[in-house]
Amino acid sequence: MRYEALPEKDPEIYTLIQKEQLRQKNELQLIPSENYASKAVLEPLSSVLSNKYSEGYPGKRYYQGNKIIDMIEELAIERAKELFGAEYVNVQPFSGSPANLSVYLALLNPGDKILAMNLASGGHLSHGSPVNISSKLYETTFYDVDEETQLLDYDKILEVAKKEKPQLIIAGASAYPRIIDFKKFREIADEVGALFMADIAHIAGLVATGVHPSPVPYADVVTTTTHKTLRGPRGAIVMAKEKFGKKINKMVFPGGIQAGPHNHVHAAKAVCFKEASTPEFKEYSEQIVKNAKALANVLIEKGFKLISGGTDNHLMLIDLRNKKIGGKDAAIALEKAGIILNYNMIPYDPSTPLNPSGIRLGTPAITSRGMKESDMTFIGEKIDEVINSYEDTQVLERINKEVKEFASKFPVPGIDD
Repeated sequence: MRYEALPEKDPEIYTLIQKEQLRQKNELQLIPSENYASKAVLEPLSSVLSNKYSEGYPGKRYYQGNKIIDMIEELAIERAKELFGAEYVNVQPFSGSPANLSVYLALLNPGDKILAMNLASGGHLSHGSPVNISSKLYETTFYDVDEETQLLDYDKILEVAKKEKPQLIIAGASAYPRIIDFKKFREIADEVGALFMADIAHIAGLVATGVHPSPVPYADVVTTTTHKTLRGPRGAIVMAKEKFGKKINKMVFPGGIQAGPHNHVHAAKAVCFKEASTPEFKEYSEQIVKNAKALANVLIEKGFKLISGGTDNHLMLIDLRNKKIGGKDAAIALEKAGIILNYNMIPYDPSTPLNPSGIRLGTPAITSRGMKESDMTFIGEKIDEVINSYEDTQVLERINKEVKEFASKFPVPGIDD
């Protein structure tokens, strides 16, 4: 990005941005919820669109001067509808958690019951975790992955649903490496008379291109962030059957937890949806999964224990107990070596969330840099070296230099283009 005023007006912030830009170029970003937005997505975020207040919706604003803003938001909505095949779309949510909360507030009554994937099995905080506001407003109960296979067992989920009789069932995860059968969830919801919501924040890019099955034909509501595999700006959208649209609109604004929408982000979302509709983006999505499978195979060959035995999507979850190292120590050592991922709970983890037994990693960002299956060998080998010598500072420094040299071969979207 070109910076003209900032270096003079605020050199401290400019310098920090340059340092972060360099970090992103020199390190391998393996956090599965991170990605590189294109320059075309980044440019609207620093545009004059952020100057405008536009509470309300296109054609129904509480401020004048929104004719162009209306056109931008309508374009983003239409592009999202076409991309996902949705009847209704709201592009205003600031991020995934507010999007989810808006759905709950729109479709449930306080005290209603939500059934969702347990955070410890790979779910998300906003799906009723005890530490999240959703659990304060609603009764929450959970299903888990099977302890032996570490896969979703739909028969067991049906048993839990029959017992708990929830008003809303949520499918979606932040650390589940396999395909989710949304049709099965629809059948379970119908059997117990529940609404069905799918949160595809992690897999939206794969869903948009058909690399992962879509929940849109089956779910009453679908939420997603627009970053992660969709490679857009930080933000979210809500998709739903048309009959739920008015209720959701009212809860996003004015009845929810946000007011003035971020018009510059709406424009960036529109660009993102256009990019995601191209053949090149489909190839990118397919490559994400190819790279994830290739990296998983390298790690398995090195003796790592992958949850569920592998991956079908963009991420993998690793149980490090056989490596005699905790997830936090592993993540810290890998960062010192220039490999960025996060420590993470594994299903039925005997350890605590602040020092869990696992690490989570994925391939969206490195795939955006043009890496292919053959490049996963280097990454897997370096991860193995770090884990085997995580207390050896000299080894970590050597690997950091090797990683920097390797990363320099691959341009960073939004920085080098």
